[in-house]
Amino acid sequence: MTTAGERLFCDTNVLLSAVDRRRELHAQALHVLNVLPDRGVALCVSGQIVREFLVVCTRSVDANGLGLSRPAAVRNAEAIVGRSTVLEENRGVAARLLQIVRKTACTGKRLHDANVVATMREHGLTRLVTADVSDFRRFDGVELVDLAELPADAARSGPDTTN
Repeated sequence: MTTAGERLFCDTNVLLSAVDRRRELHAQALHVLNVLPDRGVALCVSGQIVREFLVVCTRSVDANGLGLSRPAAVRNAEAIVGRSTVLEENRGVAARLLQIVRKTACTGKRLHDANVVATMREHGLTRLVTADVSDFRRFDGVELVDLAELPADAARSGPDTTN
């Protein structure tokens, strides 16, 4: 499904699943973070993904967050950034975002998804791993990798989920 030399963009939900042992796709997310890079797959994220990750990690559990302390959330984000290529959000991404919004009529929260796709396109990526494939089906030219369909064979432990 993934091959050496490939670049794979990671959606925020993949990173959150890797950190939160209670999530159904935790083992598959660890596979993405721990096994795929060892097989030569370059994981990619953007500032948006890191920001969204930190928001959910530091939000309280009763507000649909993970309730991690700020230091634990930052340690996790640093570990993820250390395993990934961080793609810049630049003028080209903004232009592509506007094109996508005109074409797909995205509004509200779906604009976050449109920005992910704009960032991918600007940097020449076509494959996205996500737990929410239905959110991205509206976008042409994106090959979706469903996190639920990946193996659960994480080679080593994942990010720190303690406060």
